[in-house]
Amino acid sequence: MIQLHTPKASRNQERRRLSVIRSVSPPGVLFRDRGGEGSGTSRRGPGTFCVVPAPMKQTVRRSLLVTSATLAALALTAPVSFAAPIPPPSAPRSPSASASASASAGASKGASPSAGPSVTPPAKMSTVGGARLGQAGTQVTIAGGAPVLPKDLTARSWIVADAESGDVLAAHNAHWRLPPASTMKMLFADTVLPRFPPATVHKVDPKDLAGIGSGSSLVGIKEGETYTVHDLWLGVFLRSGNDAVHVLSAMNGGVAATVAQMNEHADALQALDTDVVSPDGYDAPGQVSSAYDLTLFARSGLQKKDFREYCSTVSAKFPGATTKNKKGRTSRGTFEIQNTNRLLSGDYDISQYPGIAGVKNGNTTNAGATFTGVAERNGKVLLVTVMNPEKADHNEVYKETAALFDWGFQAAGKVTPVGELVAPKNAAQPSAQPGANPSSSEGAGQAGGAGNASAKPVAGAVADDGSGGMWIALAVTGGLLVLLAGGAWLVNRRWPLPDLVRRRR
Repeated sequence: MIQLHTPKASRNQERRRLSVIRSVSPPGVLFRDRGGEGSGTSRRGPGTFCVVPAPMKQTVRRSLLVTSATLAALALTAPVSFAAPIPPPSAPRSPSASASASASAGASKGASPSAGPSVTPPAKMSTVGGARLGQAGTQVTIAGGAPVLPKDLTARSWIVADAESGDVLAAHNAHWRLPPASTMKMLFADTVLPRFPPATVHKVDPKDLAGIGSGSSLVGIKEGETYTVHDLWLGVFLRSGNDAVHVLSAMNGGVAATVAQMNEHADALQALDTDVVSPDGYDAPGQVSSAYDLTLFARSGLQKKDFREYCSTVSAKFPGATTKNKKGRTSRGTFEIQNTNRLLSGDYDISQYPGIAGVKNGNTTNAGATFTGVAERNGKVLLVTVMNPEKADHNEVYKETAALFDWGFQAAGKVTPVGELVAPKNAAQPSAQPGANPSSSEGAGQAGGAGNASAKPVAGAVADDGSGGMWIALAVTGGLLVLLAGGAWLVNRRWPLPDLVRRRR
C-alpha cells in the first residue's frame, strides 16, 4: 500500500451561520496528567486561524508563517431548525473493538461499500439529510440568476454545503460509501481531541508505534522520545502522520478502543455511512465513509477551538531526535513540517485558495484522493468535500474543490437546497419561537434572538447559565490574514465555541 500525501513523500493516506448543534464529545472527561509543560519546540499560535504569506513564485516552495487570530463574541441572531430524526438503518452499526467486527458492520449496513474500482454508485443510498441526497447522480436546483455547476467535475462523490445553516447547495452521490483515506482523521480528532489537554507530555513506547501500515505517511515520531499532545496533533493535521495517530490511540486505550469510540461518535453525529476499521484512515477491508459523513465530521470538529487551530496551521516546528555530543551533553532540535493541504499551503500548480481555513486531505490506493475543506467569502462559510476524482491530473482533488467553492459562493442564495446537514442525535429541538429563552430546554443547542447580542468576550465565552448548554457564536476578528503580493486580505468568520469542549488548563 502506498500513501500519496505529497509528490515526493512516502505514502498510504494522501492520494444561515454555523448551525448551533450540541456537542457529542464526552463531557467532563478526566484528563490524565502526564506531567510537565510542552516541549516548546513547535510553533503554536494562541488563536484559531493563521497568517499565510502567499508565494512570490508558484515554483518556489515556501516557508509559511503561522500566527494567531483574536476572537470576539458575537451572538447568533436567528434560531436554528433541525430535521426530524432519520430512522436508523435496518442493520445499525454495533461499535466494535476489532477490525473484523467493524468490517462486518460495514458489510451489513445498507448499500455495499464501494472500495473497488467500480465507478457505478449503488442504486439505493442513505437518505439522511433528505431524499434527494440518496439519489445517484448530481442533485442541484438552479434558480434564476444562479450559475451552472463547473464543467469537468470527475469526482465519484462531492457535496457543497453551507457550514452555518447546514443547507446542502448541491451534491453528487453524497451518500456513496467509499474509502475515505486520511479524511477519516477528522473523525479521529473530533473523537479523541477533547480527552487530553495540549500540554500533556507522553514518552513514546515502542508498542505505541506497532501496527502502522506499510507505506504510511509519517511525521517522524521516535521511540523513547517525549512529545506534547499539541505536538502530536500537529503531526496528525499537518503531515497526516499515522505514527502520531497511533501514539494518541495508545494514550487513549489502544487502537481497538479508539476505533470503537470513533464508530460510536459517528453514530451520534448521524454519520451512518461510516464504518471505522483503522483510526488513521489506512486502507482496510470494510472501512468506508461518504462525502456527506465527512462533511458532518468537519462541521462538528470545527466547533472545537483546538481543531480549528490545528487544521488551519500551515507550518510548524516539530521535535526532532535527542542527540549527545562528545562531552555527553544532550540536545534536541526541531524540524519544520508543512501542511499537505494544498489549498492552504499552495503548490507549484495551485495557489492558496482565498479564505481557506482547513480541513483535511487524504489519498490511498483504494480511496484515491479525498478532501474536505472549509472557506469563507463575504461572510458566507462553505464546506466542500470531494472524493476520488477520476481525472489523474496532479492536485486534481484540490482543483475540483476550488471550482466547487467558487460555484458555491456565487450560487449561495440563488439555489434551492437539496438537503441538509443533520444535527447529532442528542441535539435538542430548538423552540419554534425566535428569541425564546434557551434555558427552557436543558442542553438545547439554540441560538437566541436579538436579546442575546451582548455575549461574553473571547475564550471564556459561555452561556450565562452554563447548565443550559447554549452555545455562543464567536467572531474571528483577526480572521485568516493572507498576505498577497502587494496587499493583505482580511477575513472575518463566525464560529461557536461550545462550553462542553473548553479545555481545563
